[in-house]
Amino acid sequence: MDLVLVYITAPNAEEAQRIGDILVQERLAACINIIPEIQSTYWWENKIERAKEAVIIAKTKQGAVDRLIKRVKEVHSYQVPCIIAFQILAGNPDFLNWVRAEVSNKVLF
Repeated sequence: MDLVLVYITAPNAEEAQRIGDILVQERLAACINIIPEIQSTYWWENKIERAKEAVIIAKTKQGAVDRLIKRVKEVHSYQVPCIIAFQILAGNPDFLNWVRAEVSNKVLF
């Protein structure tokens, strides 16, 4: 399958919305969803950290993932943002075709 979901964490819903808006406006994602608050636990600088974060789930083409990652890193406040792509194995064909049509094959920024 040529489509992916990209999971991105952000420090809060406002930054998640700003990043998501950029991805959609620049046609790097057909659409995004934001989960406004999750609880995260992780290692950072040799100690365990706990933080509230937000999640962005972006729907895009496999061919746009490298550009999407680059753009998120440019606009994200984290030094090392979580950006992970998951292949879509199946889904509503009408929706999947819509995603394909909405994501640009051109660099728009």
